[in-house]
Amino acid sequence: MTFKRYTVLLLFAAALLEGCTSAPVKIIPEPLSVKTGRGYCTAGTEVEEILSPELSGRLGEEGYLLDVSRKAITAKAATEAGLFYARQTLSQITSEKGVRCVRIEDRPRFPYRGFHMDVSRHFFGKEEVEKVIDEASRYKFNQFHFHLTDNGGWRIQIDSYPLLTEMGSYRVMKDWDGWWKMGKRLFCSADTPGAYGGYFTKDDIREIVAYAADRHINVIPEIEFPAHSDPVFVGYPELCCDGKPYLSGEFCPANPAVYDFARTVLGEVMELFPSRIIHIGADEARKHSWKKCPACQALMKKEGMTSLDDLQCFMVSRLSEILKENGRTMAGWDEILKNEDLTPDTYVYSYRGEKGGIRAANRGLNAIMTPGEILYMDWYQASPEYEKKAMYGYSPIKKMYSFIPVPDTPEKAASNESLVEARKVGADSVEFILPECAANVAGIEGCAWTEYMPNREHLEYMMFPRLLAIAELAWSAPQNLSWERFRTSLPAFIDGLRARGFNVYDLHNAPEVTCDGSLIRMESENPLAAVRYTLDGSAPDAASPIYEKPFPVKGRVTVRAASFIGPEKVSHERNVVLEEGTETLDYYPLTYYPS
Repeated sequence: MTFKRYTVLLLFAAALLEGCTSAPVKIIPEPLSVKTGRGYCTAGTEVEEILSPELSGRLGEEGYLLDVSRKAITAKAATEAGLFYARQTLSQITSEKGVRCVRIEDRPRFPYRGFHMDVSRHFFGKEEVEKVIDEASRYKFNQFHFHLTDNGGWRIQIDSYPLLTEMGSYRVMKDWDGWWKMGKRLFCSADTPGAYGGYFTKDDIREIVAYAADRHINVIPEIEFPAHSDPVFVGYPELCCDGKPYLSGEFCPANPAVYDFARTVLGEVMELFPSRIIHIGADEARKHSWKKCPACQALMKKEGMTSLDDLQCFMVSRLSEILKENGRTMAGWDEILKNEDLTPDTYVYSYRGEKGGIRAANRGLNAIMTPGEILYMDWYQASPEYEKKAMYGYSPIKKMYSFIPVPDTPEKAASNESLVEARKVGADSVEFILPECAANVAGIEGCAWTEYMPNREHLEYMMFPRLLAIAELAWSAPQNLSWERFRTSLPAFIDGLRARGFNVYDLHNAPEVTCDGSLIRMESENPLAAVRYTLDGSAPDAASPIYEKPFPVKGRVTVRAASFIGPEKVSHERNVVLEEGTETLDYYPLTYYPS
């Protein structure tokens, strides 16, 4: 056993979580077991940390025990990571009154708890990346998926191919739509007037990796193959089928120089990133240039390939071998499931709904659940008419929290599929994870794609507090998940985020109105707001009844609802027509998709 002591200082008061001594503690993500006591341990008390490897059987490699009495604070764990997570929990139960008396036993549900950040579409420098890493560590994330290359720009220094950053990391326009809709999506050098972009030096990367490691977060780099590689061909056009830039975004899978490039670039990347997992992308290859490329057609004939997909599988297999030779594990988006030769340690990121994750788990691969329709943070989190432009549909925090990471029954898979498709899906029409394969779901990930996040403020607005919902899905035991408990905890955590300098989305006041065919339910995202409603066609006002519990729908009825704080109306009105026997899924309606 190893013992350490440190003194609790009241530096955590900004969390504003003290409450009264009889109230439940507010911790995100919710621990496995919490027993609250009365009173507080006072400031200046030394924390005794005990490292006990024998606890791994009970707590795993990342769990911890935390015991706070009026006189002492003790944290125990099998590893340093467990002690770190105990400290993160301790910070949430510390206030101006002291440290809340409590006994906690905790361990994560999933070994992979990921957040993703795209720095290609819009570039965010080292300071902002580290700020997000630091905040994510508070909620016990342990994987940072660093999306470094894509059509928007190449963002990492590679000594062997200097033109990647000299010619591919700046573009002629910041505005994504304006640049994307140009006749040619032009890149430029850094000294071009109006140039927009940037990249990370190798020293920047080393600092980010070390900063994350100090917080027990592994950084997974993503270098895109075979598609999403427009900036590569500005400096190295010989690596694409056309031999010219701006004509396609895909490497030529039949060109031996491409694999020399991959081996060299990935070699330099692996020198910087100790991560066992290296992500190669492998998504959304259009393959148009492969169809007319003589070298590709000759390779297909030689290898007996029957489709262009076989060319992608060929490249993915070669990349997997390169990584394997270096003791690394390949990860890719769910298109890699086309490969039949994937090794069991491969990580498959299911972004096109849940189906890729289901199939990966049933094949014995590591499934990472990150369905775009649910866990992508570039989607609207409130009605689009009241928000800045976002990418596609509507993913408010409750929709994210409703996701079931391990759909190992038809009913669970159907619940997820209803979220994905924005309509009620029956359990008799879905695939699901075989119960004996459920452990192959390694975890989940929330993704911040930045086409419409052009600055720090908007990136943070789209990520927080939605990232907290993803944290709880990734860490907390399924039986401990409670939307109502989570929702009522959020305001204090939003205050803490603001105190630490984040631009945070405010919980929306607008009412949600749903019907399961027989009962009407209403709710505001903001727990401080009351929903008032009418059924007679009149506009709701401060004298209208407050929704308190579900009530029957009979026949066809028009519900008009708005949220109030005291007598003040604080939301726009929702006007919903409900019919007995018909279900409505109000918090993910197709009508919220932009035209």
